[in-house]
Amino acid sequence: KDSRNVIGTVKGSEAPDEHLLLMAHWDHLGKGTSADPNEDVISNGAVDNATGTAAILEIAEKIAAGPKPKRSVTFLAVTLEESGLLGSAYFGENPLIPLKNIVGGINIDALQPTGPAKDVIVIGAGASQLEDTLKTVLAESNRVIRPDQHPENGYFYRSDHISLSKKGVPMLYIDSGIDLITGGVAAGEAAGKAYTDESYHKPSDEYADTWDLSGIEADVKVDYEVVNRLANSADWPNWYDGNEFKAIREASRKGQ
Repeated sequence: KDSRNVIGTVKGSEAPDEHLLLMAHWDHLGKGTSADPNEDVISNGAVDNATGTAAILEIAEKIAAGPKPKRSVTFLAVTLEESGLLGSAYFGENPLIPLKNIVGGINIDALQPTGPAKDVIVIGAGASQLEDTLKTVLAESNRVIRPDQHPENGYFYRSDHISLSKKGVPMLYIDSGIDLITGGVAAGEAAGKAYTDESYHKPSDEYADTWDLSGIEADVKVDYEVVNRLANSADWPNWYDGNEFKAIREASRKGQ
């Protein structure tokens, strides 16, 4: 079967060849099978990853409405994440933008409708200077970065941003926080476990009127602020010293 990545760019007013990137995967698992003809077998992927796709569209609409950022902002919806990151890998090998010209990016994959939190999870925290901008933005609303609680699971290497990270592009993978305003860490962890156990990659991952979208709204505003600030600056965030991708980035920026 054929599938497609979808890309769009808001051109920058002063440095249009320099790009900030927002990405999300738009695919999911399609239909399963059941002996019961009345059973719902459609995997809608409402959290994973209609939330991320909706987020980059909302941010794109806001940036496109103006004023124009100084740098370009590109929005990339990739396909076949669930089949092994194939869409993002294809873009990494066949970029429509020179990778050395991508200042940095954010990957949005599965935001949780669990209400506002005091933190955000950064998968692979401690990787790049993009986190410095994120910390500044979060501090303005008294929020903090919480490092991924299970680095042993290798989540940093299991979502689409890794396809660009391996090429040297600094990328952030920001996930919903777990220290909820209502209920604290206990409630956040319980909600995360319930989603993983009951709905992840299942037909029950579908929208419900009980969703609390206020936390997603707050997180998408954070994503917007990080990208918008970098799009209106001259900064070139790099990987932190000691990161495995830093040498790749520096060679790329030098045109080697």
